[in-house]
Amino acid sequence: MRNLIIAIALIPLLATAQSLEECQQAAERNYPLIQRMDLIRQTTDLTMQNIAKGWLPQITATAQATYQSSVASWPEQMQQMYDQMGLDMKGLRKDQYRIGIDVQQTVYDGGSIRSQKEVALQQGNVEMAQNEVSLYSVRQRVNEMYFALLLLDDQIRLKRDLQTLLAANEKKLASMQRGGTAAESDYLNVKAERLNAEQQLSDLQSQRQSISRMLTTFCGIEMTEPQKPAANIAAHGNNRPELRLIDSQVRLADAQERALDAAIRPRLGLFAQGYYGYPGMNMFKDMMSRQWTLNALVGVRLQWNIGALYTRKNDKAKLQLARQNAENSREVFLFNSNLEQIQHDENIDRYRKLMTDDNEIISLRAQVRKAAESKLQHGIIDVNDLLREINAENAARVQQSIHEIEMLREIYNRKYTTNN
Repeated sequence: MRNLIIAIALIPLLATAQSLEECQQAAERNYPLIQRMDLIRQTTDLTMQNIAKGWLPQITATAQATYQSSVASWPEQMQQMYDQMGLDMKGLRKDQYRIGIDVQQTVYDGGSIRSQKEVALQQGNVEMAQNEVSLYSVRQRVNEMYFALLLLDDQIRLKRDLQTLLAANEKKLASMQRGGTAAESDYLNVKAERLNAEQQLSDLQSQRQSISRMLTTFCGIEMTEPQKPAANIAAHGNNRPELRLIDSQVRLADAQERALDAAIRPRLGLFAQGYYGYPGMNMFKDMMSRQWTLNALVGVRLQWNIGALYTRKNDKAKLQLARQNAENSREVFLFNSNLEQIQHDENIDRYRKLMTDDNEIISLRAQVRKAAESKLQHGIIDVNDLLREINAENAARVQQSIHEIEMLREIYNRKYTTNN
């Protein structure tokens, strides 16, 4: 049963992701920072629950023992009169004791508890938004590894094509050598170039394996064959989590201002006090008997703390400054984001123009290479000239691949800039 549970838990890890979007989503789910979202949510819920308990009766148990330098006593003339009457009026003792319970029930708090809950909720939203900002940066790291993997795949494909082309020319030269129309050094030169291409291919495959393992570990799922994303330009507008963070900061300032308003309203509550001790509420009886008694008191209490008015103006000014600071952060972010979009747009246009010429360059290089192969068979050029044309054609194809991947990278970096 345990092995079955483990196997089921590992199913998501064995899944494969092909598209960039799937990889980004998997990375966000796999990144340890995602766990903080639930922790923030639980903490906020517990805080709000604790605040809501302010409506419950507040019970305080007390116990005290005191010794007083002076206590209430009978006037001397009355004490003499009691003595003449044969009454033992002892008066209060200087040592006094009390064990009691105070109960207070809030009836009206001026909206204080509600405003505190709202502040706690908005503080939780700010923390969530801050975590989303940190989590969003995961996409950029995924983009870099994903496009590096795409570029290596293209390099490996082109290097294999180069190997195939060199192998074909190597075979032709071996036949020409047997026919006496080519020197052995020509054959060995092409063979050495092919082996050099194999060595480079092995290095590229090693780099791909390393990046693939990093991406697989980062996303928590296996990356097999990444697909080239569509070259769609991002829509206008900006939906970055940084802007949502700024919005949540403004809402927090609004909630805190409402809490300031609630702080200057009066409070109405019920209270009850009960205690067992000496002296009690019946002072005259206690002056005669000096016995511990049960005592109780109930009532209504209205409180209005005007001390909050002293700092209200400054507190409101501080909150207004917090809003202005948040709005300034928004302007700075949008300004920098706009600059990044302009840079990405310029780079995308530049790569598009380069790619327009790449196909023609490759076509011309292929024609020159084929002509060089023909000239070599007729003894017009040597092998070095052929190899130069073969490498020039391959370099043109590599350059085309780099331009394409870099353009796609810029497009998705632009999407990252606006989250569209």
